[in-house]
Amino acid sequence: MASRLDEILKEREKKVETLKKMGIDLYPARSVKEKSNKEVVDNFEKYEGKILTLAGRIMAWREHGKLIFGQIQDQSGKIQLFIRSDSMARADKAKQTLGFEELDLLDIGDIIQTTGEVVKTRTGEVSIQVSEIKILTKARLPLPEKWAGIVDPDEAFRKRYLDLLMSPEKILRFERKAKFWSECRKFMASKGFMEVETPVLETVTGGADARPFVTHMNAIDQDFYLRISTELYQKRLIGAGFEKIYTLAPNFRNEGMDDEHLPEYYSLEWYWAYADYRDNMQLTRELYRHLAKEVYGKTKFVSRGMEYDLAEEWKEIDYLKVIKEKIGIDIVNSTDAEMIEAIRKVGVKLTGEINRARLIDNCWKIVRKTIAGPAFLVNEPKFMSPLAKSKAEDPEITERFHIIIAGSELGNGYSELNDPMDQKSRFEDQQKAREKGDEEAQMMDTDFVEMLEYGMPPTSGFGMSERVFWFMEDVSGREGTLFPPLRVKKEQ
Repeated sequence: MASRLDEILKEREKKVETLKKMGIDLYPARSVKEKSNKEVVDNFEKYEGKILTLAGRIMAWREHGKLIFGQIQDQSGKIQLFIRSDSMARADKAKQTLGFEELDLLDIGDIIQTTGEVVKTRTGEVSIQVSEIKILTKARLPLPEKWAGIVDPDEAFRKRYLDLLMSPEKILRFERKAKFWSECRKFMASKGFMEVETPVLETVTGGADARPFVTHMNAIDQDFYLRISTELYQKRLIGAGFEKIYTLAPNFRNEGMDDEHLPEYYSLEWYWAYADYRDNMQLTRELYRHLAKEVYGKTKFVSRGMEYDLAEEWKEIDYLKVIKEKIGIDIVNSTDAEMIEAIRKVGVKLTGEINRARLIDNCWKIVRKTIAGPAFLVNEPKFMSPLAKSKAEDPEITERFHIIIAGSELGNGYSELNDPMDQKSRFEDQQKAREKGDEEAQMMDTDFVEMLEYGMPPTSGFGMSERVFWFMEDVSGREGTLFPPLRVKKEQ
């Protein structure tokens, strides 16, 4: 017994064959679209009575004898089609247009070009009173009557084209994302920074604590890592004489996925010669406020159930003091066993290589989740920050800061380490951690150390990922990404 879908497909195929016999090209290359739907709807007084040609996908169609009400959707939104039998010209093969009698050959989902007068119907809805219709794309498959991507949590991401088509408000989210990055570039340019490119494929990866992806280049028969950060190459450029540079590009970290992390993500990272971490704290605060105002027109947000106002004072939180105050752990003197007990008490499950740095980081994460911010986390220990410069008054503490918003770290910056011997020693400590099984520890980069031996000026760097955008939108990483990674769906 044929299913309803089978019947629909047969009906559509009959329409396709009829249109072909009429000499209608169902997929023409040439089309005309003079205005967006939103432009016409929002500025009716400007376009009233004018003849315009619009284009979009049919999303609604109601026939009332010699009268039809339709609706087409483009990226900007929807507009109503008002079609009267006595207002439409006859079908014209030369012009590739349909007449009123052929409109039953159209289906919801078809993409059409429509020409007509801009009017308002008796209900006050801005409409196009159609005189001509031309098919631009014939849809072979029907659109879902109700978008049920939630039935399978991954379905909306597997068929993102349907998800965006059936939920056009999500398109607006990604328009905001485009503006978010555009405003980042404008802001950096206004501060005298130049955009530079850095390699995606690296023989030694570094600049962050993360497990890298490994790939192979056939041309030279050599393995490479996908970068986890642009830091070490940008600092090579600072050593070469550049003074204000940034990259805005994807990074890759072969780690788990959750609401705040994806293995592939975009980040903005910059390096500023003759500046320190205090200079960067001021600059980053200015950037976040700029993004909030320019993209959203506000500074107050609610993310992950926490309220914060970027226009308020950004408090400074001492790394060592806040952990001791909140969970009673002294990260300098407490034993590993005491830390493990404190971590397990709140239900955190420890995985992978368990060393002191990882234990301290987990203690901090417990505390971090309680901070709404905006705030700067400062005074991070040297053994937790292998690339940051130590404070002159306390060599065991670094000139580093994290931006804390809604219980998460949404930015990281510091005064860069430019003492080659100090850097080499810290790389060696990291390498030892890797050899003991810590796949997130950094690799020894002798070429980078050599660059430092030639001399790199005092520099401060900062990096933020698209998580800042996800938090401003208050959505998960997958919801804030057009095509998040998915496990291949096995055919039944």
